[in-house]
Order: sequence, then structure tokens, then C-alpha cells
Amino acid sequence: MNEATNVVSEWTRQVQNGQKPSSSDLLDHLSVVHEDNAGFTETCAWNCRDTNGKNSYELLTDIIDTTSHFDILDLGCGSGVLLDLCNQRFSSDIKFTGVDISEAELKLARARLEHTDTRIFQGLAQNLDFLNDSSIDVILCHWALTLMDPIIPVLNSIKRVLKNGGIFAAIIDGNGETAPGYNAVNKIIYKYVQKKYPKYGILELGDTRIRTAEGVKNLVEQIFCNCKFDITPALLRYYAKPDVLARETARFFYASYVIPPDLYTNMLTELEEHFASYQKNDIGCFFMAINRLTIYQN
Repeated sequence: MNEATNVVSEWTRQVQNGQKPSSSDLLDHLSVVHEDNAGFTETCAWNCRDTNGKNSYELLTDIIDTTSHFDILDLGCGSGVLLDLCNQRFSSDIKFTGVDISEAELKLARARLEHTDTRIFQGLAQNLDFLNDSSIDVILCHWALTLMDPIIPVLNSIKRVLKNGGIFAAIIDGNGETAPGYNAVNKIIYKYVQKKYPKYGILELGDTRIRTAEGVKNLVEQIFCNCKFDITPALLRYYAKPDVLARETARFFYASYVIPPDLYTNMLTELEEHFASYQKNDIGCFFMAINRLTIYQN
């Protein structure tokens, strides 16, 4: 088992005590998780695809219009998967920039993108002072927005650096009720988390308003006054053998990294049994609902 389970941070200590963690506690927790597990979301995110065969990275790159977009920012770029895809898909006329808080992730990103002219910065989404006002055509954010707290300064930073007519697009949580078996997977993982942290789930990572379409709508209307925006749902599927699905879906959930090793092994066994219960020709399926938030700057 390569996963660094039983992560302990100031965030988990606060949760264990039933206290609400602070923003700095969250940053500490994310740093600890990513330090030992850089790139851990890649496999699941890359293999989860919609009925057209597109994964969430590709759904974001679809936003880019090569006739009018020449400065692209990947906010929360992680290990550089989305930036690598953009460099492969688009011409060298487009300038790409990546920002992330994790040096461990950025180390992978720099290695992955060393053959490109992509600019990489370590920094917080709440403070993009190294970028000029109205300097970016498109800001993309893949699964990172839900982890950013406080969220209002993030949205204000995005609004500031976007050009007039610019676009912000993010992959965020969808409605789990629309994804067959998703809530069962979530329930299995959280069952083992709550054996150690009973309050986990009541206290979640990031700002919970980003986790619902209604919460996102209210935030966008508050910050991006009178701007057009849409929230487009999609249902993604990941087909693989049950043991692979168990391993990779567990890796995708931050919650799994706080589980002690013995409980983690039991959780993987239960997840594998879940996926095996409805497999066909030795292949199971993990369903995940997402939303693509798109904001058009006036």
C-alpha cells in the first residue's frame, strides 16, 4: 500500500476535538496530504469519462477559443495534468501559467512541463498579486475550488485578473444522487474515517457553499454582479476491475488519507466487494457526478 494514511495535522486535531478548523489549519492539512501523495487524484480523474469519452480535464479545455484566448491560468494546477493537456492540444501562441500551494505537486508539474514555456508559481488563490489586473483571458480550475477557504477573496482575485470578456471555468462537485453507487462509496469511506474522527463529515474541507449548485449560484451572483454564468452537470464513469476501482476511488477522496493503515485495508476490501457486487465480465464501474461552472466576465 503506497498511500500515506493516518495523516495527522492541525486540521484533524480540531476535527477530533469537535472544533471548527481555521483557514490556516486547512492549508496545513492540504500541505501534509499532498507532500506524501503528490499526484494522487490523477488516475481517477483521468479515467472518469462522460458518454462522449471526455474526462473533466478535457471538459475544461473545451472552454478555450484559440481565436480569442491567448493567456490561460490554471488555478490550483497541482501536478500539471491540465496544463500538459493544454500544451498538447493548443499552439505555442498561447501563454500558459500555473499556480498551486503545494511544492510537492509543483515539483511534478515542472518535470512534466519542462519541455514547454509554461510559467509555474507557488502561491495562494486568495493572493494573485504577481498577476496584473485584467491580464488573463481564461482561468481554469480543476477540482480545487472546493478546497479554497476563505472563498470570497479567491473569487475577488479571479474577477480582478480576468480580462473584460474573459472566462472562469471550474470543475466542482455535482449531485451525488444522480450517480449510481456514488453515495455507497462515499458512505463506506466515511464509515472508516468516522471510526477515528466521529465529527468528520459534519466538518468538511473548504467552504461547503461550493459543494452545491445553489451555494455556488449565490456566491457568483454576490461577486460577479450581472455576469452571465452557467452550471453544467455531467455524469462520469470509470470502468476497471473491482480492486483497481477500490484503490483509485479511495485515493481520490481526501477523507481516506486520515484513516489508520489497518482500517484502510478493511475499507479497500469493502470497496472492492462493493464494485464486485455488480461487475460485468470482471469489470466494475464508478460513477461520479460533476458540475462545470462557467462565468463570463462582463
